[in-house]
Amino acid sequence: MTMAADLESVKADLAARIAAIDVRAPYSRACELAPDVDAIRAIAHRAGLNPAVTVAHFLDSALSRGEHGALVHGWLAVLRDAVVSDRQDLAACDSFAAACSVRLAG
Repeated sequence: MTMAADLESVKADLAARIAAIDVRAPYSRACELAPDVDAIRAIAHRAGLNPAVTVAHFLDSALSRGEHGALVHGWLAVLRDAVVSDRQDLAACDSFAAACSVRLAG
């Protein structure tokens, strides 16, 4: 399997994990979602998906503040976008961080 195929496999796995969290989010407490978000962050980090790591950190902060339910859906949409992003450079991370900062300031 090529590196590109491996990366696509990781992205597909992360997308499935995000979708699973999204289904549970309206019925779960923030502390129940946090371990799954942390797992996504760790997988993204190992795969070099830097914007996804950035967004996962912000999502973790939002969960730590107690955000839950429908509010988490918006965070997961940003995380989904970060996972599928073709850019992994610092500018992409900064763009996603700026979007997250706006959401966090709310």
